[in-house]
Amino acid sequence: MATASRRSRDRGSRGEARLPLPSVRGADQMTRPIVLGAGPAGSVAAMLLARAGAEPILIDRQVEVGDAICGGFMSWRTAASLRALGSDPLTLGARPVTRLRQYSGERVAEADLPEPAYGLSRKALDTALRASAVQCGARLEIDRARSVKEGEIEGERRSWHSPAIFLATGKHDVRGEARARNSGNLALGLRVRLPPSSELERLVGDAIELHLFEGGYAGIVLQEGGNGNVCLALRKSALAEAGGDPWDLLRKVATDNPHFASRLALADAEEPVDTIGAVPYGWTARKTSHGIYRLGDQAAVIPSLAGEGMAIALASGQAAARAYLAGESAELFQRRFAQRAARPVRVAEKLWHLAETSRGAAGLTLAASAFPELARLAMKMSRI
Repeated sequence: MATASRRSRDRGSRGEARLPLPSVRGADQMTRPIVLGAGPAGSVAAMLLARAGAEPILIDRQVEVGDAICGGFMSWRTAASLRALGSDPLTLGARPVTRLRQYSGERVAEADLPEPAYGLSRKALDTALRASAVQCGARLEIDRARSVKEGEIEGERRSWHSPAIFLATGKHDVRGEARARNSGNLALGLRVRLPPSSELERLVGDAIELHLFEGGYAGIVLQEGGNGNVCLALRKSALAEAGGDPWDLLRKVATDNPHFASRLALADAEEPVDTIGAVPYGWTARKTSHGIYRLGDQAAVIPSLAGEGMAIALASGQAAARAYLAGESAELFQRRFAQRAARPVRVAEKLWHLAETSRGAAGLTLAASAFPELARLAMKMSRI
């Protein structure tokens, strides 16, 4: 396949310059593709590149896989992609999710998901995907990137060079290829864990919960072992208004939202609250630097209430690897993937802006209660 690509795909149908595909077996280190970030997007890209014999270098900053704040819910699309890659969510300990339950103040709406989804921690998912990439032949290196530019990653350990860099650093930007931020009040992500209990099982069960409130929303789902994953997205200014204490912010949200309060009461107040700031929801990479394929949240940042972040990560990792193996330029790949991600990101962004106002949240919940099919349609429209 690689030989045919070099022979017949020198230029794209629109006159786009194509990257020459390096010799895959025994490739020189300077020509091997480099994947920066071993999360879902990066690991899947490295896996497919390795299976094709491209001998990718997979760089991550952590020796031990951590538990990222975002991505604890896996839609049916994500589950299908994982199975196609050889991983079954159930074998990783994922908890089946069959319903969406939505709250706004005292209002409650519920709808069946179009297909079963899953709750799974990022630690479990990322560990499995990273191991699969290495097993397929990717070479794992531990280093922290200081900057990225065309053909080079400057790390703390050393500099890495390649004509093809796959930028998969999630919500963390790297100097030289940072995403544009146009809003003065970006989103803030918070995560707190709930220990397993019979009360948590009774309250949440097999549902993915969305708690809508003024200024943001919270998603709650059970994961492997019965743990509850509580993730909030709200305006960054809300933390300052709460005095800068994440727990005070959570308690403030609970004051006006009794259903959320009953879940938060099960948390251990001694546990730290994980935070990530300046999340550019709605951002999409429509262009890129030569030779830099942007994946996952570096390609498109869908508001998390859609539950489609992991699907975008896997889809972008697969699409970028296939584009590279076909000799397709990073610039052409980026435009095509931006077109593919446009609708789900746009739909999710509109729902987010509605959900973060009290009137919009109430309207969404009433509509979902009266017409459950509308909720299922919104779920389908926000899938990649």
